[in-house]
Amino acid sequence: MATLYYCYFLMTLLMKIKSRSSIMMMSVLVIIAVSALFVAFPEGISAQQDENVFVTHSGAVVKTTGEVLDPLYTSATVEFDPMEYLRDFNYGRISQLDDGTTLREFTIIADDDKIMEVSPGIFFNVWTFNGTVPGPTIRATEGDIVRVNFINNGSKEHTMHFHGIHPAEMDGVFEIVGSGGGQFTYEFEAGPVGVHPYHCHVMPLEEHIVRGLYGVFIVDPKESRPAADEMVMVLNGLDMDFDGENNFYAANTIPFYYQHHPIQININELVRVYVVNMVEFDPINNLHLHGNLYNYYPTGTDIVPSAYTDMITLSQTERGIMEFKYEYPGKYLFHAHKVEFSEKGWVGIFLVNDNQQDKKSESVEYGS
Repeated sequence: MATLYYCYFLMTLLMKIKSRSSIMMMSVLVIIAVSALFVAFPEGISAQQDENVFVTHSGAVVKTTGEVLDPLYTSATVEFDPMEYLRDFNYGRISQLDDGTTLREFTIIADDDKIMEVSPGIFFNVWTFNGTVPGPTIRATEGDIVRVNFINNGSKEHTMHFHGIHPAEMDGVFEIVGSGGGQFTYEFEAGPVGVHPYHCHVMPLEEHIVRGLYGVFIVDPKESRPAADEMVMVLNGLDMDFDGENNFYAANTIPFYYQHHPIQININELVRVYVVNMVEFDPINNLHLHGNLYNYYPTGTDIVPSAYTDMITLSQTERGIMEFKYEYPGKYLFHAHKVEFSEKGWVGIFLVNDNQQDKKSESVEYGS
């Protein structure tokens, strides 16, 4: 059809030319042009591009008429609820050793073939601990024995490296755990008190981290902290096109989630946030709280706050504990004060209730 339109255009032009020599010249040009088109496209010219058919690593057969820049994933294998993750703490299987010491035993499974819908219609091949990004928040009390049975079900080598104090052979750096079911048991005394990250420590390290192999390890003091509404915020970024620059930023992986599903808290109730920065590629991140200030405990290792502020700046894997109360009800933003990060998803809302209602999500539009 396109060929007929092209010929029609040339013949119309030809009819408008008056001289005999010009007509002969244009006739030759028409013949050459049409011949060239049929040589280039022997089956005719079509506005429809050829379909590309390929199989993703998960076995899905995908057809597209566009360019295939990277495998296209059409469904998610990871279901992740940032609101549930926010207040979910894994205390392990608890038992007592002969000397009375508390043993906390955890099973952590690594995978590197999961697909996560990180934004509507946008899918990403995440590498996971226990099927989520971030991995589970492991929690113990100072002096407990922590035993982590690590299983690597991925196709690549992985480890678990815990920040904190432990023997060299438990550091998760040189003890590489093989793919396809490799196993290793980490065992150490929980300490020091505070909030610490854990992550895979296999090279290339930035790829293992940016794809999601990290989580939070909280060590509580023997004399517990004051009662509070506790939550975990892992600040992370997503490099969707593998160019070494993040395309999305978030607290707990899903961009804009806590903006559209505000975190419910109660007026005059102590809130304690364990915040860990796991953003790769960018040297700093930060967290600003609107309408309030908070006591900040770097790394959470001291019971005395180092600052009373509304904004902290964190380097990679830097972390701490924020504590605050709201005196007035309403909705309050929290976000990165690095504007690029907040405009690419690292923004949320605390919805402060004055009636002590249950903490559940309620959609509130930013700017409303």
